[in-house]
Formats: sequence, structure tokens, C-alpha cells
Amino acid sequence: MNIPDEVLRAAGPAAAWSDDHEGLSGDVWRAGSSYVKRSGAEERDRLLWLGKHFEVPEIQAFAEDWLVLADVGAPSLVSADPVVAATVMGTVLRSLHSLPVASCPYDATIPVVLERARHNVEAGLVDQGDFDDDNLGVTPEELLERLVATAPATEDLVVAHGDFCPANVLLHPDGSTVLIDVARLGVSDRHRDIALAHRELGEEAAAAFDRAYGLTPRPEMLAWYRLLDEFF
Repeated sequence: MNIPDEVLRAAGPAAAWSDDHEGLSGDVWRAGSSYVKRSGAEERDRLLWLGKHFEVPEIQAFAEDWLVLADVGAPSLVSADPVVAATVMGTVLRSLHSLPVASCPYDATIPVVLERARHNVEAGLVDQGDFDDDNLGVTPEELLERLVATAPATEDLVVAHGDFCPANVLLHPDGSTVLIDVARLGVSDRHRDIALAHRELGEEAAAAFDRAYGLTPRPEMLAWYRLLDEFF
């Protein structure tokens, strides 16, 4: 790896580089008391914006698409009791979705995400082997056709996280939370987040999530936004 000097200085000379850690995905390494990831200005900018409203990891350095983030010292909800995790997630998401849409400068509405999905297919970035079971054997091109043909006609817009799952919500012992992995944050239909939360939760936990969030989701919207996620 060709790591910028600024990133190396922020990580510290004694950093033990490791990708063996819980609750993070993608190109992320543990370096001492920090996390280092290649996620670009999109995530940096969203962290700065979201940090005005929620606790997020502190940015210790940014150079050439590399981010150095402070370890907030809290585990993710992956290892928590599923119903407890679901209740926390529903409560946090309700707060996130209550932010004024007009205050968010990031667009993740259907036309925008469809164009990104198309770009990812054309660029060969969609991993067909990682599709959900009911999409196995379908090519990315065929799946994109289905996605476009079944796109919802209207959107119930909120400020959405974009990758809302137990791994991306950290829980302090005092009950406060931290949101991480926010590179897809933007104005989108609320079901984009709800669909991913439901996918990770069992039936009992999903019901607890819905009670905490305060909404019974629409099944057809959950299905479409799960389909959308195959492209990212």
C-alpha cells in the first residue's frame, strides 16, 4: 500500500496495521487507536455534516482519499441482544430521519441512485456472487433492468444513512450511540434504511425495530431497496 505520509503520521509510528476488527467493512485497517480507511472525500464531507447532529468518529487526518478516524471506544450492535439492538436502531433512525431534509446537501433520490447503480454495472463493480439468495444466477444487467422497471413512483424523503445495519451503529455503556460508515448518507426514501435494517434482523427483532421507529413499513418498498443494495 502506498500510504500518504500525513496518514502515517496520524496513525503513529507504533501502529499495528490489521484488518481483523469488528463492525467495519471495506478497505479499513486498525492502526493503533485509530481506524484508517480509503473512502474519499464523500465520507469525509458527510462525517463533517452529520457530526453537527450526531456523534460520529473524529477525523484525525485526510489525504489522497485516505481517512484516519479516532476509535470512539464503543462496540457495534452486532454482538448485542437482537431485540435490544433493534430497539436502539429504531430509536436512532427515527432521530436521523427527523432531521430537516432541506438542510442536507447530499442527494440519494431514486434518479441519482439508479444512475450510480448503472455506473457500477457498466464499470464491473457489482459482485454477482454476493447477491441475495433469491437473485443468485441473475446477471447484474438483468437485475438492473428489474430495478429500473420496478422503481417506485414517489418517495417519502428523509435524511437517510444509506447503509444502516447493526455493524454501523456503535453503543456506549451510557446508552449513547455513534454512527459510522456514512459514505452513502443523503436525502432518500426512508425505506432505504429500514430495508437494510430488516434484512439484518430476525422477525422478532424487526418487530421491535418497527415499534421503536414508529412505523409499519411497506413490503414492496422494502423489497425494492433491498434490490437496490445489490448494486453497492
